[in-house]
Amino acid sequence: MNGVMAELAREHPQVSFVKLEAEAVPEVSEKYEISSVPTFLFFKNSQKIDRLDGAHAPELTKKVQRHASVGSLPPSGNEHPKEDLSLRLKKLTHAAPCMLFMKGTPQEPRCGFSKQMVEILNKHNIQFSSFDILSDEEVRQGLKTYSNWPTYPQLYVSGELIGGLDIIKELEASEELDTICPKAPKLEERLKVLTNKASVMLFMKGSKQEAKCGFSKQILEILNSTGVEYETFDILEDGEVRQGLKTYSNWPTYPQLYVKGELIGGLDIVKELKENGELLPVLKGGNE
Repeated sequence: MNGVMAELAREHPQVSFVKLEAEAVPEVSEKYEISSVPTFLFFKNSQKIDRLDGAHAPELTKKVQRHASVGSLPPSGNEHPKEDLSLRLKKLTHAAPCMLFMKGTPQEPRCGFSKQMVEILNKHNIQFSSFDILSDEEVRQGLKTYSNWPTYPQLYVSGELIGGLDIIKELEASEELDTICPKAPKLEERLKVLTNKASVMLFMKGSKQEAKCGFSKQILEILNSTGVEYETFDILEDGEVRQGLKTYSNWPTYPQLYVKGELIGGLDIVKELKENGELLPVLKGGNE
């Protein structure tokens, strides 16, 4: 989908394309109910107007074309675009705690300097989001003036420019890099956050709308019959969580049901609790 986005950005220069790591900005993910990646959000005049969940290239292309054709930018003679660009650059540099403006993407860097920068950040387990300056000429040129820094890549922390590759190499050599940039959460910390994301959390194959295995479908039916609110996480979308949660909770199969961060069990346990009339009190314990 990175390639699709890059191509769409070239075809629609009037549209801004921004890429964020969902885990790097949990407050944004929570606000817009991002439960799986990739998820595409469409904004106009700071308002969300559409979304697309999942890697569906034809549907993404259709939505971009449709929204791009509705309305147009102010004429270039207007003074507002310059103000808008400055505001936009401020928002972009603050889009994640650590933002890398580079050529290409972390998966496919398109210059040697950007590739080296990504390798250093990954080596130090630094959590960052990125913006492909090749996809947006206005940002590419504007950021040079905005930050008074003529080359790429550029690394920002909390909206402040740290520098380019040479600066990052110096910070790495002096062992200061780890103190400046935010670390990616360790898997155990991430699993703790996920299991506590809602009072009642179900880790399953698929989603509430579409279970992707018989066991997950059965447990959804049982939970839905209780009327208790719950959230789900699709383990098929995240291999790290899928494998890590088995060890974290010492439970080898899915689905897995958690209440207030504590494992209740899988489908058989939930069936037993329902038959004994204990399921509702257990679930409501998580919603008090």
